[in-house]
Amino acid sequence: MLKANKHILAVIFSVSVFSLTYGLSAPLIALQLADKAYGETSIGLNAAMHALGVFAIAPLLPRLFRRFSPLGLMCTSLSAIALLFLLFPWTPVPVWFVLRFGLGVFTEIIMVLTETWLSDSTVEQARGKTMALYTAGLSLGFASGPLILTIMGSDSAGPFVVGALIALAAVLCIARAGMTRQPGDAVTPTGLRQSLQLAFLAIVATALNAAIEVAGMNFLSLYAMNLGWSESRATLLISVLMFGAIVLQLPLGWLADKVDRRRLITVLAAISTLGALVWPLLLTTPWLAYCLLFIWGGVFVGIYTVAITWVGSQFRGAQLAGIYAAMSVAWGAGALLGPLLGGLAMETTTHGLPWMTALLCALFAVLSLRKPVPKAAI
Repeated sequence: MLKANKHILAVIFSVSVFSLTYGLSAPLIALQLADKAYGETSIGLNAAMHALGVFAIAPLLPRLFRRFSPLGLMCTSLSAIALLFLLFPWTPVPVWFVLRFGLGVFTEIIMVLTETWLSDSTVEQARGKTMALYTAGLSLGFASGPLILTIMGSDSAGPFVVGALIALAAVLCIARAGMTRQPGDAVTPTGLRQSLQLAFLAIVATALNAAIEVAGMNFLSLYAMNLGWSESRATLLISVLMFGAIVLQLPLGWLADKVDRRRLITVLAAISTLGALVWPLLLTTPWLAYCLLFIWGGVFVGIYTVAITWVGSQFRGAQLAGIYAAMSVAWGAGALLGPLLGGLAMETTTHGLPWMTALLCALFAVLSLRKPVPKAAI
């Protein structure tokens, strides 16, 4: 048991490193491109290359997972990310578009591989807690990336080197702990269409999570400033929300192991809807706003935690990898659509961001009540 826990913790650490490199690279590359006098269109196109990398590799993942060992894929992907980070400061900007595409490919392999391996490796009684640790690790990594950038600045090669060193440290960690192939890998892989049929609700939950999370990261502080908040206090709201997303995943994971997970998804979506509706009321009082965003962040991200937990309880191996790959494509689509909807909503009305958030959560809650549960494929 101790050895199994050691392996699981090593994998969770590796996925935290993946999310840290993503959270570091996105603002770092954007800032350096801006310093080089590139406009918003070029910056946006460069960011889109990451999503294109995700979309390109996702259909191939189940077959990759069947052909190659998990440890080999993980170490190769982390090493490739380290190399790509080191290449950024020493190559001309046009090459950055290719490097960003590569980051999308290899981070996608890590994300889907870790989700699949963790689901196959954990026992059913602890599945919720394990996937909660996974989601908390993701959130911690996303929050730590900008922190490194804040400390080191964005006008040198230093942050790229730090990102590369962290990725290499993860290679050593995962190589030492190991990742054995799971018996479920023999299951026939599923394509995107079949994955949609088998796990439609979980895939939609992933798109919802990405759309609102990315929209919130871009517009929450601006929304608060429009209500009269100072820039520092408004920015702190995002940190508080992310902290709630980290801390509250463990109790939600424990709850997911005790109750019906499909019903829990519906309840969390309903609470997220109501929570978003009271944003305009409570953001008039800072301490109430911080409490609300802390709880709301944990509850909302909990939808994704419970969704990947439920999927892991229904499917195995390459079949599970196919579904997680479809979920990651949905994440990319949501991340692209969310800021567009958020910007349009905020241009329409002062409280457009919470109204949009509440509407999307409400629609998902209704969907979770109506969508039938597919038969397990175990």
